[in-house]
Amino acid sequence: MFKKKKLNNVAVLPTLITLMNAVCGFASIHYAARGGLERMPMLHGTIHISFFALAAWMIVIGMVADSLDGFVARRAGLASEFGGQLDSMSDFITFGIAPAFLMLKVVESELADIIGHINPLFGTLSGKLFWLMAAMYVCCAALRLARFNVENSLPESAHRHFHGLPSPAAAALIVSMVLLYSDIVPEIQVEMGRTAARIGSNIIIYLLPWMTLGMGLLMVSRVPYTHLVNKAIKGRKPFEYIVLAVIITLLLFWKLQLTLAGLSIIYIFSGLLPWLKAGCKVPEAGFEESCNA
Repeated sequence: MFKKKKLNNVAVLPTLITLMNAVCGFASIHYAARGGLERMPMLHGTIHISFFALAAWMIVIGMVADSLDGFVARRAGLASEFGGQLDSMSDFITFGIAPAFLMLKVVESELADIIGHINPLFGTLSGKLFWLMAAMYVCCAALRLARFNVENSLPESAHRHFHGLPSPAAAALIVSMVLLYSDIVPEIQVEMGRTAARIGSNIIIYLLPWMTLGMGLLMVSRVPYTHLVNKAIKGRKPFEYIVLAVIITLLLFWKLQLTLAGLSIIYIFSGLLPWLKAGCKVPEAGFEESCNA
């Protein structure tokens, strides 16, 4: 007979941070469901933001929470199997379901006159294809996180690399494209005209489903990726790191959406290109699975 495990104590602060990640994912789905290009006033009407952009920003906040919970737990010596399982469940909501749903709503909103409402059973051929791409992304996120739970290890030495694209990075590219669509395209229309805005919008809309599918496949791959959070904050760094950090910070203040998109693309290719150059082989020596999926 198997002996049942009983959970007695839980680390409060890391658990609350992880749950904030899950709530952000739920909030993203809520705002994405509002759909359309309607903009809601914020901060006493001084800022107007679309529901799609707000849904995307909820995922970004979830990314911040996801990067903090594991770090706080390990630094406080509170890392546990419960925390790892809860983190994976929260990640599945915020970086698995929410980005796929957001992609579908954005594409449906822009292409409704062409493909109608996206329906997996009775929709158009294009609508069914886009829905299947989103479903594939969700399945890949679930598989990636389930694989992580099986291969997960708690020692600090295991927090250096990822096997496969981490789910927050996969969601980051989708989110950044949605933010470009929601925030940058209107600026292009004002500065460069309606035609340029339409071209930019079409490029994003038609590429977004394929990007979503690609991110899903990268998640279940064995492409090696560096754990950026641990690499950035652990130990002393060369002076060039400070210069790079200042440049990135200034770029974030200049155009947050463009910088997020650029960093996402750079990170994706930072693992993909060396992997392809090595003949699609995963390095075995000195490469451990990261504990943060």
